[in-house]
Amino acid sequence: MERLQKVIAQSGYTSRRKAEELILAGKVYVNGEKVNTLGTKVSGDDLITIDGVTLKKEDYVYYMMNKPRGTICTLSDEKNRKTVMDYISSNERIYPIGRLDYDTTGLLLLTNDGDLANALMHPSHAVEKTYVAKLNRYFEPKDLMRLKDGISIDNIKCIPTRVKIKNNDKEKDTSIVEITIVEGRNHIVKRVFQELGYLVDKLTRIQYGFLKLDNLRSGEYRKLTIKEVKKLYEYHE
Repeated sequence: MERLQKVIAQSGYTSRRKAEELILAGKVYVNGEKVNTLGTKVSGDDLITIDGVTLKKEDYVYYMMNKPRGTICTLSDEKNRKTVMDYISSNERIYPIGRLDYDTTGLLLLTNDGDLANALMHPSHAVEKTYVAKLNRYFEPKDLMRLKDGISIDNIKCIPTRVKIKNNDKEKDTSIVEITIVEGRNHIVKRVFQELGYLVDKLTRIQYGFLKLDNLRSGEYRKLTIKEVKKLYEYHE
């Protein structure tokens, strides 16, 4: 069950604030009955009519894409930069679940299912996200234990669930480190390495929960299977 004004807004009919105004004005009907009380809850089976227009029931869609470098995770951009929406063709009003930085690439989920999006982003559900970071210099072995023990960012400790050194070249003074976290704070991976004295030259998210990027090329996307969606909903429980 969802609040009526939220359902109206999610359908794309109007904003939530305008939906509230329409409800209070007595212009919204649920199953033929006028509803003018804010907070009234409806289900997916209820028929909603506004000013004589029946609200179209939106089908939920779920996508996974390999976000290219140099794109932002918004629906539009005032600076006319490319957004992830430039790469996806969908008739539904979808949006990214969480964000990846402008120069970060990799696995990004998009949907119009607000409940699932909120569940996956909520810290209490501890969804693991795995990144591969190319660092600007050789990764000192002593820093591996520091990283595994957790790094304090803004007085909150970020403790990775897994850390793996993929490549460490002392001669070329470069390294590649794989790190898995449940954190969702902005720039958290870059800030963790920065705290250890490293800069992240390239960052790619290769896994989100059980979903893996696999062979999805930059800018490509695919629909999630029913089985994958059901498994994602296990985080909601």
